[in-house]
Amino acid sequence: MNQILVVALICAASVQAPDCSRDTAMDVVTGPAHTLQECLIQGPVLAANSGFRGEDGAYVKTRCEQKR
Repeated sequence: MNQILVVALICAASVQAPDCSRDTAMDVVTGPAHTLQECLIQGPVLAANSGFRGEDGAYVKTRCEQKR
């Protein structure tokens, strides 16, 4: 079974959503998922569990990548 990697990018409010990437994020949190639906749900959960509280307008962008 192919596994999906959940990538939660925590980006500053000054970074536009299309520009939010692993390189521009303030923090990157990853975890496993088995389906795309699970991945999309887990992104914000991973960020919250890492201590992210949305300070200063920062936001979470979730990416789903094929685990290699």
